[in-house]
Amino acid sequence: MNLIQLFRSEGYPLYVLCVLLATYLLNQLDRYILATTSAPMARDIHFGDQVCLENDTVTYTGNITCKSAGSEPSCTNLTNANGTEYCLWEYNGSGEQYQILVGPAFTVVYTITGVVLGFIADIWTRKYILVVCLMLWSGVTILTGFAHEYWQVVLLRFALGIGQAGCTPFAASIIADYFSEEMRGSAMGFYNWGIYTGYSLSYAMGNYITKANINGQGWRWAYFISGIPGFLVGLLILLTVKEPERRKTAKEKEKDYDLSPLRKLMTILRCFLNPSLMMLIIAGSVRNAAGYIWGNNTQLFFDHYYKDSNVGLWMSWVPLVGGSCGVLFGGFISDRVVKRVGPQGRIWVLVISQLCAAPFAALALYLEPPYAFLMLIPSNIIGEMWVGVTLAVVVELVPSYIRTSTVAVYLFISTNIGGNSPLLVTPLRKATSFRTALTILFPGLYVAGGCCD
Repeated sequence: MNLIQLFRSEGYPLYVLCVLLATYLLNQLDRYILATTSAPMARDIHFGDQVCLENDTVTYTGNITCKSAGSEPSCTNLTNANGTEYCLWEYNGSGEQYQILVGPAFTVVYTITGVVLGFIADIWTRKYILVVCLMLWSGVTILTGFAHEYWQVVLLRFALGIGQAGCTPFAASIIADYFSEEMRGSAMGFYNWGIYTGYSLSYAMGNYITKANINGQGWRWAYFISGIPGFLVGLLILLTVKEPERRKTAKEKEKDYDLSPLRKLMTILRCFLNPSLMMLIIAGSVRNAAGYIWGNNTQLFFDHYYKDSNVGLWMSWVPLVGGSCGVLFGGFISDRVVKRVGPQGRIWVLVISQLCAAPFAALALYLEPPYAFLMLIPSNIIGEMWVGVTLAVVVELVPSYIRTSTVAVYLFISTNIGGNSPLLVTPLRKATSFRTALTILFPGLYVAGGCCD
């Protein structure tokens, strides 16, 4: 079993993998902390949609429903006999301005920078660039805690995108050089555990640190605490991680590493004309869109429909358990299938996993808590098999001397499509409802991504 072999592998490669896992954990934590703090941030900084919300400072009985008020006057007129306002016209953290923050404000610079850094990484020492990127995005996360205007948050999301662009291209390339082809799927799956540990941790930070209201600063301390560990992990990489020798396949020649930038670009373009890689990019982009949309709207969805549900309690462990099992099982299963039918077996793992996960994702939107949260466990276990498997397929379809560049280009395409997809939420929500919009863009895109593979 490759998963067991991975943990029995030589100590140092496994240590490097754990450090890169910690790096990716912080990458996802710092990226998604906005999704779990958007409501208190919006009320403080003033951005996004304003709606009629319940006044938590008063207790009342009756049939008054604040959500039914569609304007500020009708909202503030919902009072009792002594004039106490039952409802408040307030920012709720959603709307186009929020979707811009989680979408293009981050994604555009993230993807462009990722391609540039990807080309550099095939020439320069990868670990040094990774350290610089890690410390940059950690510093930006801390600075976000000091923001007082919407435009400041936009600029900081730009900077966050620049820093985080260097994480996966460098890490995936380093992992590919530390582990053999037979172990690579499991190693990539273990690395991608960082997605779910970081994402789950963002719910704990965004909900509980904000409620702790340290020094009366609420959500700001969630950013301060999230950004500090990046500097410690950066020093760990700098002092303890060795730059690995780049692995070559038997078909590769030493002179391939001396390609001019133009010839290298042409080689990459030829690789992307490979039908298998093209379909993988399309499927990955569609599936990535589903992940971005749900990941950045989960807190808002449950706050909207089930205000009394303890989102922080459930979402601080459900994605961790489900997603972690998914990427590890996905890497292990795909490695086993590759041994039997060859590299194309990974594609079948991708297709079947997405089609099987879609019904559970749909149930999560229509069942009430706690059953909605419980449905996310199988949805994540099955649906998240694609992450490590996809990266393994990408690095196996191209020569090692353009591996980092190819991963960067793949991420550029899939992240541009997926990362900007949250902009679809607001118009669909206004045309239908929040639940219907997410049904189309969450389980619906699971099915579409599976069919594209």
